[in-house]
Amino acid sequence: MIRIGILGYGNLGRGVECAVKQNEDMELAAVFTRRDPDSVQILTQNTPVYSIQEILDHKNEIDVLIICGGSATDLPVQTPEYVRDFNVVDSFDTHAKIPEHFANVDKAAKESGKIGMISIGWDPGMFSLNRVYANAILPDGKDETFWGKGVSQGHSDAIRRIDGVADARQYTIPVPSSLEAVRNGQALELSAREKHTRECFVVAKEGADTGRIEKEIKEMPNYFADYDTTVHFISQEELNQNHSGIPHGGFVIRNGKTGWNGEHGHVIEYSLKLDSNPEFTSCVLVAYARAAYRMNLEGMSGCKTAFDVAPCYLCRQSNEELRAQML
Repeated sequence: MIRIGILGYGNLGRGVECAVKQNEDMELAAVFTRRDPDSVQILTQNTPVYSIQEILDHKNEIDVLIICGGSATDLPVQTPEYVRDFNVVDSFDTHAKIPEHFANVDKAAKESGKIGMISIGWDPGMFSLNRVYANAILPDGKDETFWGKGVSQGHSDAIRRIDGVADARQYTIPVPSSLEAVRNGQALELSAREKHTRECFVVAKEGADTGRIEKEIKEMPNYFADYDTTVHFISQEELNQNHSGIPHGGFVIRNGKTGWNGEHGHVIEYSLKLDSNPEFTSCVLVAYARAAYRMNLEGMSGCKTAFDVAPCYLCRQSNEELRAQML
């Protein structure tokens, strides 16, 4: 049995707990939290919840620690720190900072002899793999990634920080005409506005100036200013009833040409439609936790991404079973 530890018991940590339950070669050994452990009620019976301050006392009881913190401030600190004592997996998703994060984790992991698996999820992660495979197979081509329709947790949080906003959800939505054009093999140069729209559902505080709030949302740089954005003001009851889930998904599409003169066109498409973004991400984390454990047993160490993991390391089945059943 692969003994899994969870650091952080929010949406992602709860998803990891559920994913471990579905994998018969794994068991949940412990949950670590920054909250009062007595206030954290988990689903798995007879599994202890500890304070993060106690984590090193239990390092010999855990084969892989899945770190379920945020990419902004948690993971850049926690992953290099804890890979000194554990094989770890994280879901760091700030694309522009992945090289820096990799270097920090790689240094610590090589010093400790552990595996640090970073940026595991669906993007980065599964979408990254599909971009790489498609580029390798069709070098003469162009790829596009569309996200949604789904809830952007970061954009929703940005709206909630506006003065006068009580609550909010923001959906990222692919522009249908652009998506279909790329699917049909058209190699287009698409701007951010041409690829996605943003739809916001906002609960305003009593007496708040909704006109000002809408203006601040639509003009917010790096979030909404470059997109066609629609703002709906609704009640808290309606938000709770109709927008309480965390769905997401998207498409990776590559158009490429083959033949001596590029006379034949091809389209590769990979898509996801997720009812729960964090639960699906958790399932990916757990599969790569298996890989981290196996690779470390074979003597590997250092930082790894999805690009470094052979598919057989992810699977419960033996190589013989994979060849017989899936090849």
